[in-house]
Amino acid sequence: MGTWLSEDAYAASLAGLPGLRPGRLRRLIGLGNGVPSDAWRIVAEGRMPADAYAREVRSRWRAGVRDPAPAEVIERYRRTGVRVLVPGMGGYPKRLAEDPEAPAVLFAAGNLEALDGPTVGVVGTRSATGYGRDVAATFGRRLARAGVAVVSGLAAGIDVAAHRGVLSAGAEGTPPVAVVGTGIDVVYPVSSAPVWEGVRRAGVIVSEAPLGAPASAWRFPYRNRIMAALSDVVVVVESHEKGGALITAGLAADRGRAVMAVPGPVTSAASGGSNSLIADGCLIARDVTDVLVCVGLAGGGVPAGGAHSGAGRKTRPRPTPEDRQVLAAIDPAPTTLEQVMVRTGRSPGELVLALDRLADTGWVRSGAGWWERLCPAA
Repeated sequence: MGTWLSEDAYAASLAGLPGLRPGRLRRLIGLGNGVPSDAWRIVAEGRMPADAYAREVRSRWRAGVRDPAPAEVIERYRRTGVRVLVPGMGGYPKRLAEDPEAPAVLFAAGNLEALDGPTVGVVGTRSATGYGRDVAATFGRRLARAGVAVVSGLAAGIDVAAHRGVLSAGAEGTPPVAVVGTGIDVVYPVSSAPVWEGVRRAGVIVSEAPLGAPASAWRFPYRNRIMAALSDVVVVVESHEKGGALITAGLAADRGRAVMAVPGPVTSAASGGSNSLIADGCLIARDVTDVLVCVGLAGGGVPAGGAHSGAGRKTRPRPTPEDRQVLAAIDPAPTTLEQVMVRTGRSPGELVLALDRLADTGWVRSGAGWWERLCPAA
């Protein structure tokens, strides 16, 4: 091979192969037991399982990893200031590393330390009303000033309004986090360009799409799982009855995160989905204080050590992955042990111990044979 290359070079080379959706890339790197250079050699030498990949696919991938070579690929990332991150290696966000659908390769531009403190995802419809945009911007600005990193997707409408709000907080605001569905060098939509650049300078943009990847419709639902995994709480500001924001909300609930919704006018179709979430028992975000209490900031205020330090912040200990599964099975309304058993498949003995731990650490409240979640921002 000649020149020694780090694993990120091989990871970037594999991620740029054609026709690779997240699960397929994860399996491809798995051929090398999670080591990108070993997986790259298997592809380059044509040793992929014939029963798993069509001959045409194997041929295209074999050519793709050789031209351009990994050294050329990683040089392009370095020139553009985009880091290539792989699970188990330095810099990969801990919040994602613990996720069952963690990206096999993640790209990042900016300061990943933005993910070190409390995070709130603010999501909603692209066809937002003035009311929705105003609320999103207000939430973004006030959350940032309270020491919370706002996670969103830089899409038109609610997403970009939330990040405009964060940027308007200026230097006193916590850096924002954006999860995009294109290559980090492909601004989409173009109208978001000023906010896109502002987020990159002030915080961090992450994507599992390689450089140059266009805005393909299939990428955005996959992107939503990353937003859910990076957020302690997800707030739906405004959503139609069907939309990507509701997908993100569902993915967050699956991960034991709190899902909150901002109530909107009953006459507005743009609030149909978010109002339905509330009707189904979702936590209500009447104002930023509701969100701050949910994320665990003491009294809904700024941490004593300042907006960025997190010092003095009173937060509940994060549940273990096993306890998060139990937490996700408990409703905001009273939930019986039998219901939790059906939803988790766990034994009564296991559940009683898990429920006691969750009650002791403030995640659930118990009654006479029932439990209800207080705010599962796991």
